[in-house]
Amino acid sequence: MKANILILDDNKSVLTALELLLQKDYENVICLNSPNNLLGTLQIHHINVVLLDMNFKAGVNTGNEGIYWLHEIHKYDPNISVIMITAYGDIELAVKALKEGAFDFILKPWENHKLLSTIHGAVLLSKTKAESASLRRTTQNLKQHISQPAKIAIGRSEAMEEVMDMVRKVATTDANILITGENGTGKELIAREIHSQSRRNQEVFLSIDMGAISETLFESELFGHTKGSFTDAKDERIGKFETAHKGSLFLDEIGNLPLAMQAKLLTALQNRTITKIGSSEIVPIDIRLISATNKNLDDMIASDLFREDLMYRINTITIEVPPLRQRGNDILLLADFYLKKYAAKYEKYGLKLNQKASQKLLSYHWPGNVRELQHSMEKAVILADSTVLDENSFTLYNRPQNLSNSISDLSLKAMEREMIRTHITNENRNMSAVADKLGITRQTLYNKIKKYGL
Repeated sequence: MKANILILDDNKSVLTALELLLQKDYENVICLNSPNNLLGTLQIHHINVVLLDMNFKAGVNTGNEGIYWLHEIHKYDPNISVIMITAYGDIELAVKALKEGAFDFILKPWENHKLLSTIHGAVLLSKTKAESASLRRTTQNLKQHISQPAKIAIGRSEAMEEVMDMVRKVATTDANILITGENGTGKELIAREIHSQSRRNQEVFLSIDMGAISETLFESELFGHTKGSFTDAKDERIGKFETAHKGSLFLDEIGNLPLAMQAKLLTALQNRTITKIGSSEIVPIDIRLISATNKNLDDMIASDLFREDLMYRINTITIEVPPLRQRGNDILLLADFYLKKYAAKYEKYGLKLNQKASQKLLSYHWPGNVRELQHSMEKAVILADSTVLDENSFTLYNRPQNLSNSISDLSLKAMEREMIRTHITNENRNMSAVADKLGITRQTLYNKIKKYGL
């Protein structure tokens, strides 16, 4: 077995006997006849199990030395399993050691079979503890990584100050929040800010693009499934709701959710429980719900496209994020932020905007909002030939002429197909750029490309 065993006993014959017994079963067996070098040995070798004598000084049988070094070992690494070595008359001391955290004790003289069985169990426990500790660290790091808000300037305009004032008021509550606004305005950023100011900020912030989840996989994605519950269910899966337990769950593009899925979502939100596909076990969930949409849900309710009872469930508080064209000098603040970000990324330091460039950015209506501004700044930095960006550094969006001229002759689906096709051509099949221009995720774009056969 791959394990390191340390034997600590002042009796050299005991050390020799144990070493001969254990070296054929374990990767590394280390012997010490004095505890003076114990901590140094622990630092050099990754020890799984320590066999520790209860007494070291001649004529002293209190067992206090063994208890002392047991504590020192666990101070250094609580995952190490410690087995006490004791004489028959010291059983009461050995029991005391168990209460102090020892794994077990062995009596001199020992039975080889029982000793090997005890050590094997101690090794397994040590490795399990170490794996659990590693998993906890990994989970915590993952939570921090997932929940880490992007380093971005939010803005100082009066419109955004009102938004941030609302964020501060509602963040410390558990009220359900609906964030509305056009595509690219930064709704997810506001959701992350709510999470970071909430009492759940040490737990996970999980974002789900509701428009990208197919109806057939909806329950599996959100609620999970058991192994073998359907054809492709080769393993058990934890759903998004259970993953976000104790944290914040952000349902982006909730207006894109078909009615059948809305009913299933409503049931989970009402009951605060979920049931995995293939299981009858009811799993309680504790999440902070934040939703977002660029659609008018009131109009959708009037058209029977969105459930009114779901609307009441998700919007205890509504926060509307203003479009970039209404945010004044925030345009230049954000432009400067992205200029510095991409100048560092592409190692083009010292870039700056001249007055005409700034005026062009301020006068543009930004239909793609902050996302379009970000894309425009990155493109300008990449193509920059000097340290000064002027008005010619920015090629801003114009509606394709062939689309606007024929708009009255097209159905909604045909319009969407033509718009996607035009953007794919204009962006040379750069799907990230196409998705940014359209204000949708790449997954949604790929779904539409497949739908329209593009």
